[in-house]
Amino acid sequence: MSDKSNTPAAAQAAKDVEELERRSQTAARLFDVRRIIGGLFVVYGVIVTLAGVFASDEDLKKAQDININLWTGIGMLILGLAFLLWLRLSPTIPPPDAGQEKEER
Repeated sequence: MSDKSNTPAAAQAAKDVEELERRSQTAARLFDVRRIIGGLFVVYGVIVTLAGVFASDEDLKKAQDININLWTGIGMLILGLAFLLWLRLSPTIPPPDAGQEKEER
């Protein structure tokens, strides 16, 4: 076999690898743990805060007149927003391409 017959296949393989690397970098940014944790804390924080806002007198007496749902919900909201702010200020940096590493050497 000659090298000319393998060239189109090699070019296609290189394109496929580049596409997979691009998708992998996008998936890494999309599934960043900070985004998942922050999002869950915000959602649960809203639910618990609403439970605290609409707490009955009986519920407050059980907790010695401390609206624990309200304070816990606010704390969860703050923590979730802190994670999302951290993600915004320090985004995930994709790893360098293998081609770029070879060119730098």
